[in-house]
Parts: sequence; C-alpha cells; structure tokens
Amino acid sequence: CLRHGFPLDQSVYDAAAWSSIVPLSEQSVKNRAVLNVPDFTKGKWKTNPRNMDIELKQAGNTQLKK
Repeated sequence: CLRHGFPLDQSVYDAAAWSSIVPLSEQSVKNRAVLNVPDFTKGKWKTNPRNMDIELKQAGNTQLKK
C-alpha cells in the first residue's frame, strides 16, 4: 500500500491493540486475572470509517514499481 500510495489496511490504533496482546496476556497469567484490551481510540472506533479495500478495487497488485 505504501509503495503505491494507497491507504493502509491497518491504523496506528490497530497496531497498538495488536501489540498489547502479549504484555496483557503475560500480566493476566501472572496475576490470574482477566484484563481487557484498552480502547486506544477513546471510543472513536465507533464513528471512524474503515478504509479497508476488501475487494481490492484500488490496488490488487503487489508488484514493485520499477
């Protein structure tokens, strides 16, 4: 996506949530407690539009530009 100037299929908030899984799991096991993944968007995920191009109408090509 970056090479071709298309929007990414993941936001920084997705990356933060995905990156939190291992530390949260470690804490959960260590403390024998259930921990929720924090809402890094502070609720904005409910109103922000998704920019995933599931049907690949904008790209669909992973070839490198020459």
